[in-house]
Amino acid sequence: MKTPATLFLMYHELALARRPLCQSVPGYVRYVLDAREFENQMLAMKEAGLRGVNVSEALRFPQSAIAITFDDGCETDLLAAAPALRTLDFGATFYVVSGLVGQTGYMTLAQLRELSDAGFEIGCHSMTHPYLPDLDAAGLQREIADAKIRLEQMIGKEVEHFSCPGGRRDSRVTDIAKAAGYRSLATSSPRTNLPSTDPFALGRVAITRDLSSTAFARLCHGQDLWKLALYVGMRDGAKRILGNSAYDRLRGALLGR
Repeated sequence: MKTPATLFLMYHELALARRPLCQSVPGYVRYVLDAREFENQMLAMKEAGLRGVNVSEALRFPQSAIAITFDDGCETDLLAAAPALRTLDFGATFYVVSGLVGQTGYMTLAQLRELSDAGFEIGCHSMTHPYLPDLDAAGLQREIADAKIRLEQMIGKEVEHFSCPGGRRDSRVTDIAKAAGYRSLATSSPRTNLPSTDPFALGRVAITRDLSSTAFARLCHGQDLWKLALYVGMRDGAKRILGNSAYDRLRGALLGR
């Protein structure tokens, strides 16, 4: 039997009626889905015979499974995503920025514990969400290792998985994540993962608000990933040339138009 390639999907905040978003800049908003659209996507997966799982289960590479991940730790993780997932008996990993817990729009400590106690996996998405390659050694220790310890103290469980803010990393990030005791590190490179994939270089596909239902269905079956990979390759080249700050300013200006 052919070894299955497992897709990891990356979500962020979900939009709910009459609830302001955590951020309003165009570069952030393009990753915000309406909560009903997320529900529709999960139902489409279920009807296609696919099952949503957390990262730990996905790394066992079961048949017909897709890893569902969320970045940042917005309160809609608990208010909207968790109920939709629970209805379908899906699992997920929620990568939380530990320093944002309790901030406006993000989960409170009580909400984070409720999400964890409901059986959903909690991962780490840094302490304050910086671009990690821009940091010195002390900054990386704080954002990767210390953030893990803080989250573990919050939920009373081990935190085993890390996702890089903005998908940006270098060899130092990987080394510190390994030393801190993480089992995996997730990027934003749009590719599927195999048992042979380095668990500290996991690919994920970011789901954006302009993705059609047809395109989503194709992604779930591993189709059209080459198009995303081409775009990301050009984007990463621009980041290397311009640097993170200049790239973000240019991107924000273009998206604002």
